[in-house]
Amino acid sequence: MTTRARKATRTPPDTDPSPIGQAILSLIGKVPSSREPKSRKPAEDARRKANAAAAKAALAARALALPPGVVGWLTILPEMMGVWKIQKQLVADIAAIYGKQDSLTPEQVVYCLFQHTAAQGVRDLVVRVGERTLVRKASPLLIRNITRRIGAKLAQKAAGKGAARWVPVIGAVGMGAYAYIDTAQVAATAIDLFEGVIEVEAVEVDG
Repeated sequence: MTTRARKATRTPPDTDPSPIGQAILSLIGKVPSSREPKSRKPAEDARRKANAAAAKAALAARALALPPGVVGWLTILPEMMGVWKIQKQLVADIAAIYGKQDSLTPEQVVYCLFQHTAAQGVRDLVVRVGERTLVRKASPLLIRNITRRIGAKLAQKAAGKGAARWVPVIGAVGMGAYAYIDTAQVAATAIDLFEGVIEVEAVEVDG
């Protein structure tokens, strides 16, 4: 992986992120470690890891979606955070399988977690240039702006999760299925990213 410099730009300060945005901020402060060794068959081993993580995420989502009604609303954010933590570890494990754990950055983790659900929110982080992937080194301000955009997008999905709480058993099954598919999509993004050549900009940008 190579590093290239880029002149930083400035934008006005943004507003505070939503509760979902705050939850995302709390997740991306530290890249998790992984015990996975570099694989000779990374695509195969990454899919195996993805299947296990998807099943774990589905189980966690189903359990937290069981409480009915108003109580169920209070479990929405913990459910989302529980699934994100599983997915965050999955991204680190896939990076390790491809031999790129040491160069994994918070920006890559955020991109893998949310590219499929909030593509506009992570558009400032990763740019494809031919066969290479350019990862921008985000300043705290850019990370804050990104989490605000992602939070706004995911708030719409949270409303749907809240409605499902009024039908607890059926809703729990649906939330489990959604978490499984969502985690599989995170894995697909990570595999696509780590299979290629990644370059990280040396200078933080405000976006």
